Amino acid sequence: MTGGIPLEPSVDEMRAMAGAAVGYLVEHIGALGDAPAADLDGASETARRLRRPAPETGRPFGELLETFAEAVPKSLNTAGPGYFAFIPGGGLFSAALADFLATGVNRYVGMWFAAPALAQLEANVLRWMCDLFGYSAEARGILTSGGSMSNFSAIVTARAAMLPEDFLSGTIYVSDQTHHSVAKAAALAGFPPARVRVLPSTPELRMDPEALRRAVRADRAAGLRPFLVVASAGTTNTGAVDPIPEIAALAAEEGLWLHADAAYGGFFQLTARGRARLAGIERADSITLDPHKGLFLPYGTGALIVRDGASLKRAHHHHAEYLQDLVDEGEALNFAEYSPELSRDFRGLRVWLPLELHGTGAFRASLDEKLDLARLLHDELRRTPGFELPWEPDLSAVAFRYRPASGDPEGFNRRLLDRINASGRIYLSSTVLRGRFTIRACLVSHRTHRDRVEEAVEIIRRAALGE
Repeated sequence: MTGGIPLEPSVDEMRAMAGAAVGYLVEHIGALGDAPAADLDGASETARRLRRPAPETGRPFGELLETFAEAVPKSLNTAGPGYFAFIPGGGLFSAALADFLATGVNRYVGMWFAAPALAQLEANVLRWMCDLFGYSAEARGILTSGGSMSNFSAIVTARAAMLPEDFLSGTIYVSDQTHHSVAKAAALAGFPPARVRVLPSTPELRMDPEALRRAVRADRAAGLRPFLVVASAGTTNTGAVDPIPEIAALAAEEGLWLHADAAYGGFFQLTARGRARLAGIERADSITLDPHKGLFLPYGTGALIVRDGASLKRAHHHHAEYLQDLVDEGEALNFAEYSPELSRDFRGLRVWLPLELHGTGAFRASLDEKLDLARLLHDELRRTPGFELPWEPDLSAVAFRYRPASGDPEGFNRRLLDRINASGRIYLSSTVLRGRFTIRACLVSHRTHRDRVEEAVEIIRRAALGE
């Protein structure tokens, strides 16, 4: 006997463990409003204390749940209402239930014939995303682990569609505000760094179409093959949206594949203001989306949609004899043929269940609220003496810094960020813009409301005054 719970627990044991887990989770989520926005004091010591080899005999589930509960608080509270750093991920309870169900039934949906009805639920999600951006029935998509993998597959798809097998003369165009995952994806896709053109952005931190035009024509004159431009639909630094209509027109004129990195900003398309700010994105050949941002889902939920679905399939499909039972595509959609992944989890349920349970209107209302809250934070700080806010928020990110009367501005703002985060009520992050240390707040969590943003304004003001 090995002890502990057997690999196949009894019905009563399963109910007891599930009940304890749900009970913990409900209490945890219910307490998020009062929990610190970050608590890393002693986190390393806690981590070291939890180091241990795999046991020969099992331990009681209750004891293991206590260990997990001890580890959780020593972290950034990314699911809480005061977490404004980087780009928050809300983590809907309904999505947690979906993951519990999906992993519990443990069905494989990478190939249609293995679970047609479940694959259809995932296909419904992807079709809805394509519809959101006006893509036709020929479009296809894939759920990924996040924006980095989506950008990688987009570059591979563009490479296969636009370049010959010997593709090293191909050039890619980004701005100095494009997410670093694009350059990383280009390298993984086989392009040397010298083939990624980083264009200086405008004073508004957007891609400059004229700089793009000059770079494309210079590269073509030098015998290179311009093939891909990546437009940002909401940068990580400031949420800035590139001038997509102008970039789309230039891409069509120059024969470039246009990829829109909308990992952060894409789902603002649900709102009237978001659609206005993302105008032209429907002309992109491919779009990266992160449901774990704009749809408040658990981390590890990304998406890529491609206007010409056949291009996505051609770039990722490979034959294997043992896959001869694969159903030819008609109604069927074999996700393994559109992705680098053959083995993958059933990601679709964590998107499908929340959409069906809450309705798209609930997501639209929450995203509209985040646009309002970003404007509130921006305007309140702008009218406060000493604060500089050089860039208007396109979406829900706000970048700012404080101008001290004397001394080193960078050192002051670094200390200011520390004082803000020491409040425990909010947690912000920083970046460097135009060579200057800059504090940024990003409001995306469905749990963040006006009361916390008003509190944040007061915390930031007091911290600037050294209070």
